[in-house]
Amino acid sequence: MRYSKINPQLFIENRKTFCKKLKPNSLAIFHSNDEMPKKGDQFFKFRQNPNFFYMSGIAQEKSVLVLFPDSPLPEYKEVLFLLKTNELIAIWEGHKFSKDEATEISGIKTVKWLDEMDMIMNQLMSYADSVYQNRYEYPKYSSDVESREKRLNRELKQKFPNHSYLRSAPLVYEQRLIKSPIEIELIRQACEITNKAFRRTLRFVKPGVKEYEIQAETDHEFTINRANGHAYEPIIASGENSCVLHYVENDKECVDGDLILFDFGAEYAEYAADMSRTIPVNGKFTYRQKAVYEAVLRTLNELTRQMTVGTTIAELDKTSKKLIEKELIGLGLFSEEEVKNQDSEKPLYQKYFMHGVNHHLGLDVHDVGDRLQPFKEGMVLTCEPGIYISEERIGIRLENDILITNEGPVNLMADIPIEADTIELLMYVNIEK
Repeated sequence: MRYSKINPQLFIENRKTFCKKLKPNSLAIFHSNDEMPKKGDQFFKFRQNPNFFYMSGIAQEKSVLVLFPDSPLPEYKEVLFLLKTNELIAIWEGHKFSKDEATEISGIKTVKWLDEMDMIMNQLMSYADSVYQNRYEYPKYSSDVESREKRLNRELKQKFPNHSYLRSAPLVYEQRLIKSPIEIELIRQACEITNKAFRRTLRFVKPGVKEYEIQAETDHEFTINRANGHAYEPIIASGENSCVLHYVENDKECVDGDLILFDFGAEYAEYAADMSRTIPVNGKFTYRQKAVYEAVLRTLNELTRQMTVGTTIAELDKTSKKLIEKELIGLGLFSEEEVKNQDSEKPLYQKYFMHGVNHHLGLDVHDVGDRLQPFKEGMVLTCEPGIYISEERIGIRLENDILITNEGPVNLMADIPIEADTIELLMYVNIEK
């Protein structure tokens, strides 16, 4: 693994907290993700199941975690199953965790090879009354591809049909909402690597560069700083592309006079950063571009101030619409009179602002948590208002990652340049050179 060793106490405490929520005499099982086939004999880069990683710290395929706090066999209160390596695997695929290495990472003392699992599970299931099975649960998620977890969960039910089966996701998700100090530090590191990558782009961008060349600069900075890579598909959107919310082709030339909207974030030790910035290709905002930019920045700053304990995403969504509507009137895109007479089903602001402004952040870039949950200390969320005027080739989104505390919101991206004058100055120094 590229990243520095994570304190195993994180995973020890995660398991301890989770096990306290289980019904008596219950067993919980977590599976690693599948290796996803790419083409030929290749696989896509492996990405661990977030809940499995949260409980174990093991970022390796073909792994299983079983938790049974009431097990009459003390050595099996928690057990980790790993793929047993051999000379052929070592030659073709490289190193796989030894039992001692897995214990060092996870804090789990009982580590067994995967080929021992059937016999041990037969024994443990004879003692357990119910089983908590993990499954990815996200309201907007839908996939035609069956996961390893779903497949193996079904096989367990078929083999042991008389047990009671329960969902572990609600219990784990409740935990994952509140980040521990160790997790917050990992997110901070992801943000700092993102900061380095953005500053690198400010030194690189000038008229005539390609969007993919800019992406290559971020890729390089992520790699030399031990990030896993991008936390999501990076958006490097210049000109009219800046008004396409999820533009990821990143294949156009950056033209003098246009803007570039960046939306990227490093993934460090499985934890995500998520940043949006918008810069002028030639290093100088036009009067109109700067006016729109400042409108978005004012909105970001006000929304951030309101990210306090007890607030909800739903409340901030309503606030953001009012703030953006006011800014759009100030930019002359429509009048107060037109707002009064607008169709309530199709408000005028929607032409220029069509997305939400917050989502939770953690092991997933769109992390667990919903829009109705009141903010609590330890949550980390994004804040990302935008204005998109396609007919003017102006798309501006600004986004920071915010830690909720009892003392108020903390901007984890405070060191990343965002003021228009600062961006112009940093780019000017580079372009003049």
